[in-house]
Amino acid sequence: MRSYPTNSPQAAARIVALAMLADGHLCRREVAAVEALPGERRLGLSPAEWQAVMHGLCEDLLTSHPEMPWGDACRVDAHTLRALLAEITSPPLREQVLSLCLAVAEVDQRFTDGEARLLNAAVREWHLQPQVFQHLTAEG
Repeated sequence: MRSYPTNSPQAAARIVALAMLADGHLCRREVAAVEALPGERRLGLSPAEWQAVMHGLCEDLLTSHPEMPWGDACRVDAHTLRALLAEITSPPLREQVLSLCLAVAEVDQRFTDGEARLLNAAVREWHLQPQVFQHLTAEG
């Protein structure tokens, strides 16, 4: 996986992009949910920059797991996920990213195993309380 500067808009957007792909496919409703928030402006990215992050993540997933079916390749290992989450150290940015991830996950009104794994890892690695989900859902 490529690395981005700590707390950069790209590092934050990649976590949201990972949430968008956590169930193995990219849904138009998920893209629309991020755009409606508006996700790219909240993270300081232009639409083209947002697309570049998404494209880069897809490339990284495909090259790191070329033999796997796409849905399985979207599930990054625990070590890689910790490294990606470690690129976000700012508490306000962590809450913002988690809020965007929740918005993406809630689009279809159910959480997949991949989405739950990502959200739980973020809460654990970022030392957030699980109650933050209720706070962020009420805001988002």
